[in-house]
Amino acid sequence: MITIYHNPRCSKSRECAVFFESSNKDVTIVNYMKTPFTFESLSELIALLAIKPIELVRTAEKIWKETYKGKQMSDSDIIKAMVAEPKLIQRPIVVNKSKAVIARPLEKINEII
Repeated sequence: MITIYHNPRCSKSRECAVFFESSNKDVTIVNYMKTPFTFESLSELIALLAIKPIELVRTAEKIWKETYKGKQMSDSDIIKAMVAEPKLIQRPIVVNKSKAVIARPLEKINEII
């Protein structure tokens, strides 16, 4: 089963959803703006992505710049910030079993399917 963590306001995220909707793959689309991550679930996803938490942050977002930029933050603090402000999370994120990618560009999906 493939899971897409999706923000419908994001064009890249919408492109990813359309890509999979037209495929014959069993896909679950999770709108993480309506079904938010918990600290634990986001931590697990970051581990699956094999990245540092800061690599999942959209650092150009106004919320990040005004609230978090320049502060000394632990990995745990960064995860808490993304849980509190899900708009900060890079998207789309595609998970296929034990593999995951941030699907930017969309072709990165090919690494896990």
